[in-house]
Amino acid sequence: MSMENVAPGMRSDIAPRFLQWSPIVLGAFAATALSSVLLTFGATIGLGVTSTAPTWRDASAALAILSGLYLIIQAVLSFGLGGYIAGHSRQPAVAATVEETEHVDGAHGLGAWALAVVMGAILATLIGAATISRTRSAQASAAEPLLSYELDRLFRASRRAPNADLSAERSEAGRILLTTSSHSGLSTDDRTYLIQQVGALTGLSAPDAERRVDSVIVSAKTAIARSRRSTIILAFSVATAILLGAVAAWAAACAGGRHRDGATLPEWMVRSNALDRRRETVLP
Repeated sequence: MSMENVAPGMRSDIAPRFLQWSPIVLGAFAATALSSVLLTFGATIGLGVTSTAPTWRDASAALAILSGLYLIIQAVLSFGLGGYIAGHSRQPAVAATVEETEHVDGAHGLGAWALAVVMGAILATLIGAATISRTRSAQASAAEPLLSYELDRLFRASRRAPNADLSAERSEAGRILLTTSSHSGLSTDDRTYLIQQVGALTGLSAPDAERRVDSVIVSAKTAIARSRRSTIILAFSVATAILLGAVAAWAAACAGGRHRDGATLPEWMVRSNALDRRRETVLP
């Protein structure tokens, strides 16, 4: 039965109380698509909250904070677009009040926001699973890619057989280096073991192997600390972005509903349009 053939009283009873999934799905897809584009653009220009590259660990805290702010801004824009589309595309009730209509529009915006969040989480999980599968297939160290550069430095040798496989040694050394960030730090036995391993695999003398191990230990501890800082910033930015995205989706859905019904624009939009008209009047 089409909406045109339903009595207005029935439409007033049904439409405000039930979600229409087509606008929600459309808004969620739009939000996810725009978010993917903005995140790809940010990563391309270097606005990444975290990275596996060794050079990222030398980045300033300001860059990490700026990357977090960009993550929040893109989320507000993406969820705002999805909420607007969900609210504007919804079929309104005929006899619903203004408050009821706005509430239902906002609920559709929240529905688009929630679906987009779930879609983003599934996409991130799939990407993470693919990355883990590639890492396991390559038999990489448990500490890689976080400490891959430190492991390269640790076992660097001027002469080595071209077919030498150090994957087991790198994996073991990586697990040992991860303990440098613990409260007790690297144990004396582990340090002595690393010195012996480095000396045997690189041909360095005992004093040179000791200096290399000590240098790598300090570098690994610094890298782990910076990685933790980036993880904290990432977690805070993601949580803030998702929460502000919900607010943006609700507000944008309500605005989309007003545009759909031909109602007056929100006050902040009216001020913005008034400023634009003044500028056009002043400019020749």
